[in-house]
Amino acid sequence: MQNLRDTAYQMFTQHLLHRDIRPGQFISQRELVELTGMPLGAIREAIPRLEADGLIITVPQRGMQIAHVDLTLIRNAFQFRLFLEREAAALFTLSATDEQLQHIRAAHEAILEEAANGITPELIAKAQAVDWGLHDTLIDAVGNEIISNAYRVNSVKIRLIRQEQTRISDSLVLPVMYEHLTVVEALESRDPVRAATAIANHITIARNRALSV
Repeated sequence: MQNLRDTAYQMFTQHLLHRDIRPGQFISQRELVELTGMPLGAIREAIPRLEADGLIITVPQRGMQIAHVDLTLIRNAFQFRLFLEREAAALFTLSATDEQLQHIRAAHEAILEEAANGITPELIAKAQAVDWGLHDTLIDAVGNEIISNAYRVNSVKIRLIRQEQTRISDSLVLPVMYEHLTVVEALESRDPVRAATAIANHITIARNRALSV
């Protein structure tokens, strides 16, 4: 049942990020069965984990509610992210190989090169993958499963937050790639303080963007 429970959890988060279900929406276990295609037992097994991770809450006499996105969530999620990524970036300056850094830089420069021919939906999708990929790489390089798992849960919340502000749009492809290249330059300097400062500045800009509406 554990594998089914984990699959049900993953299916839930995928539908949440695809906006098949929305923050604040009430949903029943039966509706989750229909949505995810998972058996009722697996859904019931996944619910305690979803509650513990703050993705759903149980409202007496009303059922399950998808977590609300509010100012408190925005501030808390970005603060958590800042604490983790600042330390992760500092450590990555010491552990990353030259090849890893070259690969990261090349991925960003390829987006900028392609953007010179116009911003397309396909390019936006590539840029989003490169964006999230850098942050995931920093965290996973720490080599701590507890940190990586906690970061993944927080990432779901980050990606829910006013998605038009936190996801890359056509107007954000260039600014976000240039922000990332500033971080990459700091990583290449092998200076932990500079890297921590660069990632902190980038996350602060992203937080302010999420708070802008």
